[in-house]
Amino acid sequence: MTAIDLLDLDLLGDRLASIGLGDWPAALEPLLRARMSAQSHGDFARWQAVVTSLPEVVSDTARLRERLLELSPWRKGPFRVANVDIDAEWRSDLKWARIAGALRPLEGNSVLDVGCGNGYYAQRMRQAGAGIVIGIDPTLLYVLQFLAINTLEKDPNTFVLPLRLDELPDARHSFDTTFSMGVLYHQRSPIDHLRQLRTTLRPGGQLLLETLYLPGKKPCARTPERRYARMKNVWLLPTIAELTTWLQRSGYREIEIADQSVTTTEEQRTTAWMPFESLAEALDPDDPTRTVEGWPAPHRVVVSAISP
Repeated sequence: MTAIDLLDLDLLGDRLASIGLGDWPAALEPLLRARMSAQSHGDFARWQAVVTSLPEVVSDTARLRERLLELSPWRKGPFRVANVDIDAEWRSDLKWARIAGALRPLEGNSVLDVGCGNGYYAQRMRQAGAGIVIGIDPTLLYVLQFLAINTLEKDPNTFVLPLRLDELPDARHSFDTTFSMGVLYHQRSPIDHLRQLRTTLRPGGQLLLETLYLPGKKPCARTPERRYARMKNVWLLPTIAELTTWLQRSGYREIEIADQSVTTTEEQRTTAWMPFESLAEALDPDDPTRTVEGWPAPHRVVVSAISP
């Protein structure tokens, strides 16, 4: 099996054609071939070997666990693959529980999941009835983690592609539901990101946005001087009032704040599947309501917004 075969471009093409995106495969194939290669990442050949070996070891729980651990760190989960429980850094099931109440029915929907990670949420979307889920994420390891799971579970209507939003062909008015979770604060131009997300939606389609916010009632946003919670790529943190203004200016209507929460070390933590530093190390040991840089600890908001 070649590297590009892992993505099954024929199946992808068929499914994209079924939702009116039949021109995407030809436009994307050169980029996908370049990404799914050893030239794209020094560990790609090792990861590919793990994925292709899984059917041989699926009946041996110890060997299957050992192989899946070779794809660490697992950031999103939990997953149960055959008899192996993947205890990822994030208890993503807790976030899904907060999101689920804000979702319009997904039954039969075409869904775009931007910054989808290893496809945990895409899997939950399909379980909720989505007809097809296209996930995109530029981190190649996450794509291989999804392929490892889907090699065994074989869902023909869920895809995770190594792409960024601005690399998609014309996606205007193509999706019933678009998700952007844990992505907005990594954007240098968050309003441009929100506007681009809106263009992917059909009229009346739903954006489900989950992002960091700053506590406080005044409309404002701040940029960390260097890091936020040890992350270098956090560019702008708005209050909820400011975020609502961004969404209004980006053309959305029916903007609803569905959930607000403070991330805990029960939800994000070090595990055997992600053995590196996690949230606990990003918080002030003397005041866990602050980050080590002095910012408020991570607050997250779930927002539903509708495309006109």
